[in-house]
Amino acid sequence: MHDLSLTEMAAALVATETSSHHAKALWRALLREGELDLAARDFLPPLRRWVLDHVGEGKAFFLDAPEVVSEIHSSDGLTRKFLLKQRDGQATETVLMGYDGRHTACVSTQAGCAMGCVFCATGQMGFVRHLRPGEIVAQVLHAKRVLAATQPGRRLRNLVLMGMGEPLHNYDSVIQALDIISNVRGIGIGPSHIAISTVGVVPGILRLAKEGQPYRLAVSLHGSNEEERSALVPASKKWSLAELIAACREYGAITGKRIFFEWTLIAGKNDSPETAQRLAALLSGIDSHVNLIPLNPTQGFSGTAAAESSGREFQRILLAAGFPCTVRQRRGIDVAAGCGQLKAEKVRAASRT
Repeated sequence: MHDLSLTEMAAALVATETSSHHAKALWRALLREGELDLAARDFLPPLRRWVLDHVGEGKAFFLDAPEVVSEIHSSDGLTRKFLLKQRDGQATETVLMGYDGRHTACVSTQAGCAMGCVFCATGQMGFVRHLRPGEIVAQVLHAKRVLAATQPGRRLRNLVLMGMGEPLHNYDSVIQALDIISNVRGIGIGPSHIAISTVGVVPGILRLAKEGQPYRLAVSLHGSNEEERSALVPASKKWSLAELIAACREYGAITGKRIFFEWTLIAGKNDSPETAQRLAALLSGIDSHVNLIPLNPTQGFSGTAAAESSGREFQRILLAAGFPCTVRQRRGIDVAAGCGQLKAEKVRAASRT
């Protein structure tokens, strides 16, 4: 049922001869309150009968309530990572991160990923399938429930689609899920607090712009020329760096919005002052904010994180060129918080038994 918009939920009630007026109560229970046991709710009799008749295993509708396979906490207490099992047994990852005065959920949009970024644990495992809208929504609800149970009164304010998978490869399901998540009668996370991260799916970027989608765009760049980027991001062979930057310029011209560029700093690969200078030239004229991300090491990639001094110099060059540039706070490095790392560890452990 977490796949359904409020309008679709009302239509489902009408189709079974129940008044559409009950849709708001059902929507509120599912999304505002994160209810997982609708049969126990004190609904008005017509809605209660509808729930008993139509919701549950083997019935027309079911709830997305993924099972927690594994949960690990960072040593600083600020990050929790969950491996969640979907109905078909596929496992995906969700991370709840705490910062000063705010909490952010990082959710997955696919089981696996087809983009194949060489330093990414999810990219190393390959693509399995897209997640349904309800499976994306359910991750946010899980994070909300955990936050409410562990830190009462704290609100989940921010959402990033930077977990397992490429969001713009699963465009329709992602947008449907975000419409539910951002709806003030739904989960109610404002669009300006939601970021869609892409490795550079050019048609998706242009579609976001032309449809006027209100969410923030983050582009994982990682290379300042074709050779540098293609060594790290195989998707650049399909959508070249030149095509990607042109799409970003068009996105900015249509929407007037700033684009956040993600840059994983890898020693000897993309952390030199010359690379920073090329990046500044590449982004010239684009309203940009560059996030520098220390590499999360994975067993499938031999690269190492850039030295702190290299990161500071890289940042200095971009700031001097007029680009806002921050080094992302490392969250959950001791709990394998990079997307796909926890699942990869579980798969390796299972293969050893």
